[in-house]
Amino acid sequence: MPTATYQATAEVTAAARPLRRVVGADLPVPIVTGGTRPYANLDYAASAPALTDVAEHIATVLPYYASVHRGAGYASQVSTAVLENARACVGRFVDARPDDVVVFVRNTTDALNLLAGAVPAGSGAQGGSVLYLDIEHHANLVTWQRRGHVVLEAAPTIRETLSDLDAALAATPTALVAVTGASNVTGELLPIKRIARIAHRHGARVVVDAAQLAPHRRISLRESGVDYIAFSGHKLYAPYGAGALVGRRDWLDAAPAYLAGGGAVREVTGESTEWAAAPARHEAGTPNVLGAAALAKACETLAAQGESSLSAHEETLRGRLISGLTRHTEISVLRIFADSTDAIGVVAFTVAGFDAGFVAAYLSAEHAIGVRDGRFCAHPLLARLGAHKDGAIRASFGVGSTTADVDRLIAAIDQLIATGPGWTYERVDGRYAPIGDPRPLPDFAGAARGSASPCGA
Repeated sequence: MPTATYQATAEVTAAARPLRRVVGADLPVPIVTGGTRPYANLDYAASAPALTDVAEHIATVLPYYASVHRGAGYASQVSTAVLENARACVGRFVDARPDDVVVFVRNTTDALNLLAGAVPAGSGAQGGSVLYLDIEHHANLVTWQRRGHVVLEAAPTIRETLSDLDAALAATPTALVAVTGASNVTGELLPIKRIARIAHRHGARVVVDAAQLAPHRRISLRESGVDYIAFSGHKLYAPYGAGALVGRRDWLDAAPAYLAGGGAVREVTGESTEWAAAPARHEAGTPNVLGAAALAKACETLAAQGESSLSAHEETLRGRLISGLTRHTEISVLRIFADSTDAIGVVAFTVAGFDAGFVAAYLSAEHAIGVRDGRFCAHPLLARLGAHKDGAIRASFGVGSTTADVDRLIAAIDQLIATGPGWTYERVDGRYAPIGDPRPLPDFAGAARGSASPCGA
């Protein structure tokens, strides 16, 4: 049995300090045994905290907020400039091609549903079908499944999966291949450049769900050959309600307007409507100017940080966490591919003898550590990995994370395995909770606590 307390190495690492300041970094939260502890946020993959740069930028922009595009007032002109400059900034972040379009949406799910309505129908060389993998987040799975498209089961290795993809595309005319850039469950990266080459060889386009990839790795549409990319502000340190779909114009100009309404039209009569070209075609209604501004500022900040420092930071944290967890025979770290060699800062694991929801509740209540538990909106993948019934625990980190956060998690798991929890727990509305939980919610949050999500375990 490993020692109950994780012994941190004496080595000074680059991850001992955060790469960037985030809002809430020193947030004190109550624990059931009394008092407070600084919150260890290891749930970045669900929603990342706002970068301080982003929050300060929004505070600067907010006094000038006004409706955009057709206002003569000074504030309206400022807001219009903010919105369109944000569009250009997001395009630069993903190295968009000159003819690519940046459409602002709510989130990745919204972006993929928009694109689903733009895939050409019919029986041409590409057909109208979409091929997607069974390891996807539901945003990039249910979107296609409900339209009757084709699912490809990922093989045990990336090499075999690419071979199967090649064969599937050769056998069936396909318009689009939809694939994640990085698994939201295991963090493993897929080789999107190679996937794009395979797809293009068979006349298909590629969309990458980059909700998890974009906060951790730079993406170049120009160099990768990827045709469309979708990502969310709330994963990218800009939780202000905006995301983006970026990609080739022709499908987006030809598609029906995603929403019918003002701002998406050129001319309307009593009998007909002439729709605008993209991006306006798919941005009906008053746009989320502040969300777009936040997303752009986050893109700008991460681009300035540089990919090498981002990857080195999270590689240190990921390696440290896996090393600490796997000292226990009771712990299994989840993995999709036997031959994957690169991953972002996401680690999912199970602890034998403990439900994932119980472990998460224990970490929160007794150690002020936030992780995610359940099936992570990836039910088919969790079933493949043997965690369909009880789910798994997922720790994820980013620019605000440090080795101290990881060490706290390891020490808390050590304690759970060695001596068990220090409090008694019960299921309440499908979630584990401390019995007689003494931790009050802040007044602004209201009295009601959340119940289990149907997308969970």
